[in-house]
Amino acid sequence: MGAADVVISGVGVAVAGVDGPDDLLRRMPAGEGGDPARRLTGKGLRYKDRATRLALCAGRDALADAGLLRDPGLTVSSETVGVVVSSNYGNVDTICDTVRTIADETYVGLSPMALPATASNVIASWLAIWFRLRGANLTMCNGPTSGLDAVNWARLLVLAGRVDRVLVVGVEPDNPPVRHLVTGGASDQDGVRPRLFDGAAALVLESARAVRDREVEALATVGPYARKADQSTAVAAIRGTDPRPVDMWFGSGAGGPTGITPASTYDLTAYHGDCSGALGVLQCVAGTAWLSGNDSGAVLASADGEGADAAAALLLTVGGGRS
Repeated sequence: MGAADVVISGVGVAVAGVDGPDDLLRRMPAGEGGDPARRLTGKGLRYKDRATRLALCAGRDALADAGLLRDPGLTVSSETVGVVVSSNYGNVDTICDTVRTIADETYVGLSPMALPATASNVIASWLAIWFRLRGANLTMCNGPTSGLDAVNWARLLVLAGRVDRVLVVGVEPDNPPVRHLVTGGASDQDGVRPRLFDGAAALVLESARAVRDREVEALATVGPYARKADQSTAVAAIRGTDPRPVDMWFGSGAGGPTGITPASTYDLTAYHGDCSGALGVLQCVAGTAWLSGNDSGAVLASADGEGADAAAALLLTVGGGRS
């Protein structure tokens, strides 16, 4: 682990039936397990949409896993922690409710408390407010590659010295407005019922120097990233930078991308449904959980989709271990 490396120091998940990151590689029957958002209790939840609540649950677990969150709060300066969120559907339910209220009652029917929740960056904003994270704050809504793009932007923020660490959360809700959007208005009665991911995954990216200063060790190291026109080109760009053998590949399909023969392949959409903007973060959390239990190895995460305008790929390698 070099001084200029960016590492992963904590992970968290909020997915029904999933007890922790290690369980992400286990195929989950639809509807299994309780609602993870119920783990979030206390005041201040009334005007928070489902995606925000799920993100808060996963984010809390990742910060705690990294040793950054204890009672009564952060263990580091709040200015050193940023937030990057990936979500393509996010608060679409709030927006639909707001539009419906305006159509039925005009603007006078809106609650002044609910209106700020229609902003596209509401999830990242609430994460920052809830945990007092005062560093850079970004939201990615970038199609299938959004999750891996978010991890890379967090990496760039750390490398640029904007912050020492970043909480990255990928989250998507499954609710009627999202289903209406995904299916183009088709109903369950029409026989159209796709399985959608309903949950959140989170990880903490941190500079290797900051990890050493805190006297903790890394779970994984963030390697090269590429965003190209298609998956094969993105993978080739990474292989040109780091040609080491790949032990685990996250993507779609059974054989792995052209140019590599991974020991294990996983399509998390087959396990947990259409993950959309949460996919890349979910892959990185699952890959980190695997790497943290091994002395060596590399995980390749990749994301594209039908009709997507680009593909992204990211390599994770073993970090310094957990003391």
